[in-house]
Amino acid sequence: MQQAMVIMNPSSGKAEARDYIRAAEEVLQGAGYQVTVQETAGEGDATAFCLQACAECYDLVVAIGGDGTLHETMNGLTDQQHRPTLGIVPMGTVNDFARALQIPLVPEEAIRNLASPRTRRVDMGRLNERLFVNVVAAGSLAGSLSSVSSEDKNRLGFLAYLREGIKELANKTAHTLTITHDGETWEGSSPLFIAALTNSVGGFEKLAPAAAVDDGLLHCFIVKDLHLLNSVTVSISLLLGNLRNHKDVIYFTAKEVSIRSTEPVQTNVDGEQGPPLPIRLSTIPRHIQVVVPED
Repeated sequence: MQQAMVIMNPSSGKAEARDYIRAAEEVLQGAGYQVTVQETAGEGDATAFCLQACAECYDLVVAIGGDGTLHETMNGLTDQQHRPTLGIVPMGTVNDFARALQIPLVPEEAIRNLASPRTRRVDMGRLNERLFVNVVAAGSLAGSLSSVSSEDKNRLGFLAYLREGIKELANKTAHTLTITHDGETWEGSSPLFIAALTNSVGGFEKLAPAAAVDDGLLHCFIVKDLHLLNSVTVSISLLLGNLRNHKDVIYFTAKEVSIRSTEPVQTNVDGEQGPPLPIRLSTIPRHIQVVVPED
């Protein structure tokens, strides 16, 4: 019999993740899996459980939680000789990776999708020595988004990020960044740099409309100016899927990017606080196999 491990973050989805465990077990058992459930209690638990699943040659690992739980789970697949197929039940604030793969955002529907026979190989990103699932952001705005508490995420959803972003825009803080890619270097003042693996970032599914989950590329944006008035036109461009053509945005694609600064600059990785600059980014093409909807 095939083996499936369910890794569940009990604080996800307004602390409702536990309510879906039995349904997930029933679907997986009906698909021929023997199921083990692991519940995270702190940072790093999802990675440790996933490493265990790799070592014990599980066939499937299911992450029930938000992008942070998914980020940790996927880091357990780094450089492993055996990598289980990944199933996703999104229960976070924005669930960008699930959006990009058209995995249902309604938990009951996502659980039914676990029995789908269709899989897709997808890219992963590497930040220094760790993996990321969806997006890395650097700059003052990225740092402020990392300060959003789990309570506010559950209570306000995406509005929690929006509130922090507006507060930071009022400060008009920018940093001098040096960004190198494909033998080219850009240096200038910027409040925000974004490197995305998929089309969906922060719940905006049109930020990088040309991005595909298996194109092997980082889709990068350097925002040169984001004062409060200019943020209106940037927001309109974002909603229309035209951010790359905004006059104060530089867009490029690359397989490797390095970002550094002479100032202390924080990063945000898959919605959580990341390491300070300098950082190195690269892609790992088609690294993980994910269960996706049949249609």
